[in-house]
Amino acid sequence: MAAEIKPATQSNDKFCTTRKPALLAKLDGCNNDINAAVLIPGEDGVISVSDDKTVRVWLKRDSGQYWPSICQYMPSGATSIYYTVETRQLFIGQENGTVSEFTLASDFNRMMPVREYLAHQARVTQIIFAITCEWVLSVSCDKMFSYNCTQTGRNIGTYTPEAWCTSLEFDNQSKHAFVGDYSGQITMLKLDNNGATVITTLKGHSGSVRSIAWDMERQMLFSGSFDQMVIIWDIGGQQGNAYELQGHHSKVSSLAYLTGSKKLISAGEDSVLVIWDMNQSRHETPEWVESDLCQLCGRPFFWNLRAMMDQRQLGLRQHHCRHCGKAVCERCSAGRLTIPSMGFEFAVRVCDTCHGLLKDKERPSLATFHDAKHPVVAMDLDETSKKIITVGQDRLIKIWDISALM
Repeated sequence: MAAEIKPATQSNDKFCTTRKPALLAKLDGCNNDINAAVLIPGEDGVISVSDDKTVRVWLKRDSGQYWPSICQYMPSGATSIYYTVETRQLFIGQENGTVSEFTLASDFNRMMPVREYLAHQARVTQIIFAITCEWVLSVSCDKMFSYNCTQTGRNIGTYTPEAWCTSLEFDNQSKHAFVGDYSGQITMLKLDNNGATVITTLKGHSGSVRSIAWDMERQMLFSGSFDQMVIIWDIGGQQGNAYELQGHHSKVSSLAYLTGSKKLISAGEDSVLVIWDMNQSRHETPEWVESDLCQLCGRPFFWNLRAMMDQRQLGLRQHHCRHCGKAVCERCSAGRLTIPSMGFEFAVRVCDTCHGLLKDKERPSLATFHDAKHPVVAMDLDETSKKIITVGQDRLIKIWDISALM
């Protein structure tokens, strides 16, 4: 069951803002981990999948509470979900690698089975249905990307990266798929009716790429990773530019992009929702310089034995300025500053030179922070109704009104 609730006020200064998501309801009653959930556009409803093998369709009742109108048991754990409002087609990924297609009744009280796709041999991590192509795309822990025709049921093509596939995004116009994997890489594929062709590989994360979002208008890709970082990839600019966003203290688990207001929402296991303003200009972080000596004071680092002998002093540990990338020692980089234009919303190490340049300049934050009050494992957005849902490690689904952010 679920109760309609009133949002509590925040006491933490970090979350103090008049424009914040308003908590509308909590959905509980699942005894196992919830893996994903989606809002039903045009309805006060939610569809969830969980490790207890259930697919639940939650509808809001006259009392204001949400109760399941459907509780469908699958052959194995339900791990991923995709719903298409135009045709009421529902796709469920399972622990055993099968993708199951259903049609929801117009009153959302029945699920009619349509087809089974034996797409994988291990846990399905994400599904996308490309309605214009009539393809169902899926990625899995069996290190495979696969896409099948929903009209014939036949497999069209596959691609096998070097690591588990963990996330997926698709551009309907250009028919490009983006596959994130456990090693931190994102593979860009061109799809057609003859199979998948590798276009390029994006390398920037040091941890598993858990979520990907796409701005079709500006052709920008967003990726969130277990390395606690979000990266903006400027695909349309064709210059190889990438911008880092660092606003989380734990794994980034989910992303959602607001096309109307050009804002990116990132959620993580630190229980924080970060709203990033994508209308602001940003700068790439510099490459870190490698040096045998501190580039400010000239003292040697600990591996530079010759300089240590010549200067008759112990070697120092190497650090890097986040603003200019210079290799510096601890003494020459004692300052800490936020650099929002480079994505650093928390204070980071800067060298003494950059500290002097930046400390008196205005550096307004380009993001707002909101307490979700549970570690988020998945998120879904319905921009029309101005709502998002967060799925937590506490086995709760929370529905938020984000109209203040749009």
